[in-house]
Amino acid sequence: MKSSIHPDYGPVVIRDRSANQSFLTRSTLVASRPEGHPTVERHDGRVLPVVDVQISSGSHPFWTGRSRTIDAEGRVEKFNRRYGRKQTR
Repeated sequence: MKSSIHPDYGPVVIRDRSANQSFLTRSTLVASRPEGHPTVERHDGRVLPVVDVQISSGSHPFWTGRSRTIDAEGRVEKFNRRYGRKQTR
């Protein structure tokens, strides 16, 4: 790998405000952000940068099981009802 062309890769806290959850991971997101970004102090005393997200696995309906089934009718039956041949007796 070429030196000095890759962004900094380090620990960062991802925070989902809608689910009130956060988790620690490693990312290059903080390297692209200007100075003065929010930080959080962990229980072990380390101060880490924070990246706020709108949706994570803690708040996404697919992962939480709170999804709704909008189309209760099957797609094939719906197509046949709209565009299918008429029933003959």
